[in-house]
Amino acid sequence: MTPADQSRIARDIAHLAPIIPVLVIEDASHARPLAEALVAGGLPALEVTLRTPAALDAIRAMADVPGGVVGAGTLLTPEDVRNAKAAGAKFGVSPGATDRLIEACIAEDLPLLPGAATASEVMALFERGYDMLKFFPAEAAGGAPALKSIGGPIPQVAFCPTGGVSIANAGDYLSLPNVLCAGGSWVAPKDAVAQGDWDRITRLAQEAAALA
Repeated sequence: MTPADQSRIARDIAHLAPIIPVLVIEDASHARPLAEALVAGGLPALEVTLRTPAALDAIRAMADVPGGVVGAGTLLTPEDVRNAKAAGAKFGVSPGATDRLIEACIAEDLPLLPGAATASEVMALFERGYDMLKFFPAEAAGGAPALKSIGGPIPQVAFCPTGGVSIANAGDYLSLPNVLCAGGSWVAPKDAVAQGDWDRITRLAQEAAALA
């Protein structure tokens, strides 16, 4: 799968909803009901970060949820790519990009949303064939004004900003012509997940889905 093919699929996923939940899952038993709650609220694309021992089991559990499209976040190494694909991830997200990571995604046919924070990083990935990127860390890298500025000379590339995105500022990003969606963790608060308050998470997802 070429980088261009990966970006085409990533764009399709980005168009599913304005927000992609960024999920840090500590207990794999929470994964399926969490996914069901988010999908019910109108957020079908789900990013499970590989930051916990439960992450791969969580991806396996979410992979079978009707209407959901589960991906793996925080891909750092080729091993991460292989493990994510084997667990059922339909796409991958990385905070940055390396040659080895890109080659692994090509070999494993895993669509990658690679991270970039500067014009030079965007240009380098665009040169490789990627035209759908993650803007990370969004707020720390200058927020919506910075992303708007990048879009001026490089309008061919679209973004999913992540990192500091909230219900309060998501609209600033989503109003930009080079933003297709944004990634955020606020739709699945840690306390709501721990308590199994799936109704609350569905309501938060509905609120986020309405940002479109």
